[in-house]
Amino acid sequence: MELKLGLIGISIEASRAPSLHCMLGSIYGAQVSYDLNDPGNNSQVIFAQTLNRLREEGYTGCNVTYPFKQTAMEFVDDADEAATTVGATNTLYLKDGKVVATNTDYSGFIRGYQYRRGDAPAGDTLLIGAGGVGRAVAFGLAKVGGKTVYIFDLNGADAQSLAHSLIEAGMSAEVITSAQLAATAKKVSGLVNCTPVGHLKSPGNPLAVELFGGQQWAFDAVYTPIDTEFLCAANVAGLDLVSGFDLFYYQGIDAYQFFSQNEIEPLAALAPFKAKFDIHSKLVN
Repeated sequence: MELKLGLIGISIEASRAPSLHCMLGSIYGAQVSYDLNDPGNNSQVIFAQTLNRLREEGYTGCNVTYPFKQTAMEFVDDADEAATTVGATNTLYLKDGKVVATNTDYSGFIRGYQYRRGDAPAGDTLLIGAGGVGRAVAFGLAKVGGKTVYIFDLNGADAQSLAHSLIEAGMSAEVITSAQLAATAKKVSGLVNCTPVGHLKSPGNPLAVELFGGQQWAFDAVYTPIDTEFLCAANVAGLDLVSGFDLFYYQGIDAYQFFSQNEIEPLAALAPFKAKFDIHSKLVN
């Protein structure tokens, strides 16, 4: 089997997606190539041109990352339940002249959460960041015992849109303001960062350190580095941790299955992948 794969996104030169998919190929007997495609700006036209080029060049599929996860839905012929539920996609399968979408951020978050916390319910959650990955995580919370999702985003329209979608799907959601952030953080069970804050290129913590404590768990979608300031603060406060690497790994597993149309053992590549690429964390094993 030959799989020609790629990633479309901005500032993706440090992505480990090529390494993960190529390793999965070597484990499961497929010849995998995986290319990075950074269009340079976030216009819909540029995304469309990039996707069309991949289709013309015979790609099997591609992943989609910031800031195109919602934009990509405009160019999809068929979408599965995960993509339609979330209203965004991070994984496109290019088959028979059609673009088929799923959302493995959604499934990957659920699997990563369960890997770390088992059946422990998520409870009420403060979600910071209502973009593509934030939408996927918000809907995923319903599958892991989530209750009310309190949404904060500097872009109020994005926060309102996500809350509306969650409520339409039967979930409990509320948009909060910056003035409500501290009180909300202290009353929830889970703290979730789905902003780029904490990435190597945008260091920092989207939540004041003094607001960590009293919650049960925390998740950071950022995985470069794994030990973000957000997770470090959560660790000091004694919270259970779900890392961005957990999301990255499990969404990658689900994406590879979607591309290859084969079921694979989810943990088969975990230890060898970490060892080969020297991936380690002081906070989560």
